[in-house]
Amino acid sequence: MTDLARVTDLARAPSRSFPRGMWRRPRVLIDQVARSSPARVALIVFALVTLVFTLLLSLPIAARDGRATPLDDSFFTAVSAVTVTGLVTVNTAEHWSFFGQVVILLGIQIGGLGIVTIASLLARAVTRQLGVRNKLLAQQGISTGRLGEVGSLLRIVVLTTLSIELALAAFLVPSFIIADRSWLQGLWHGVFYAVSAFNNAGFVSHPDGLAGFVGNGWILVPIMVGVFIGSLGFPVFMVLMSAKFEVRKWSVHAKLTLLVTTVLLVIGGILWAALEWSNTSTIGDMPLGEKLFNALFASTMMRSGGFSLVDPSSSEPITLLATDALMFAGGGSASTAGGIKVTTVAVLFLAIIAEARGDTDVRVFGRTIPQGALRVAISVLFLAATLILVATGLIMAVTREPLDRILFEVISAFATCGLSVGLSEELPPSGKYILALLMFAGRVGPISLASALAVRQRRQLYRYPNESPILG
Repeated sequence: MTDLARVTDLARAPSRSFPRGMWRRPRVLIDQVARSSPARVALIVFALVTLVFTLLLSLPIAARDGRATPLDDSFFTAVSAVTVTGLVTVNTAEHWSFFGQVVILLGIQIGGLGIVTIASLLARAVTRQLGVRNKLLAQQGISTGRLGEVGSLLRIVVLTTLSIELALAAFLVPSFIIADRSWLQGLWHGVFYAVSAFNNAGFVSHPDGLAGFVGNGWILVPIMVGVFIGSLGFPVFMVLMSAKFEVRKWSVHAKLTLLVTTVLLVIGGILWAALEWSNTSTIGDMPLGEKLFNALFASTMMRSGGFSLVDPSSSEPITLLATDALMFAGGGSASTAGGIKVTTVAVLFLAIIAEARGDTDVRVFGRTIPQGALRVAISVLFLAATLILVATGLIMAVTREPLDRILFEVISAFATCGLSVGLSEELPPSGKYILALLMFAGRVGPISLASALAVRQRRQLYRYPNESPILG
């Protein structure tokens, strides 16, 4: 046998040893997992992405001093970026090199874009209409035919995200060029803050954050707008793009999200201003206009944005408590915001009103909210409260910090908000891992639970007699 014949025979050997069908088995397995448990797929994907970014941030080239960053700090930062939270254990501008900051920015972009896509797909699973191969529809309430194919859906999500970020960068880049007096730095900071703002990440690329730009509306206003738009969610974008300002064509989800978001924005601004009005450590010495602007900025950021003009640790204790409540509420479903979501808050509030009135159904905007949606809302609320309670207890076990500081940091981590009283930097490695896992759970947990509870419904062939326990 010639050498050429041997090579040809070896090249053909794999095809004889491994049948064509064998290569399809992993693909079939992945398909079965995706169709039976999309929540598990989301969990695995986010875990793998987090590990990749942890390794990248652990490289010596990622640190400004050329040394490898400790694992607890690199893992915490990677989780914070991928979950678009914004909590940090080291100063982003001072510790990380340009390579490290680029890695963080990519983590924010992938994490924000990924959660929008995955959350939209899982939200459709909540409506029990997920099932046709190669066809995963978007958020409930959006039923246009062009959303039927996965490819078109992903293109719309990506193009919408990049278009909004590009528009924000168009405003921010010139402003930062003027402020930083450098074309390169202005370009970098403009792009960084555009991505961080729309994805509600709260990461900053200046050593003192946005404190050095107080009074610069050309920078702060676009960041506020980006955070607000990003907190609404992709399903709301689709409704607004298709129905425009014809409110009667809006879905219940879009109406509730816009209404509750606006109400919380106004209430949060008024409450924050009233509580901090005389606090000289924050806005007490500022003129009237700056006080009002700071209140509006704080209210926009408290539910998920994570940017701050004043140090949250200098706020009054009652202000921290009010911020806890707003962070816990979060933003819109299938968005880059965190928390239990404003629609969950709305459904629970409407259920309380219906119970007080003696109504048998929960109704809003001429529609009846299904009992299944109420059960999911209660389950998400209970899960969130349980995670916060457990994490708070664990942090208390590894540090002697007061409860108000611990609770603020824990809720900020779970709600992927990013506001901080400085506790993350002071925690021992065990405490950092606890907060990192909480950020991961806060980003993936409630969405996965909602999907799992809605999809896994058994058909009951019989019912037991009704008997109600004594409540209240």
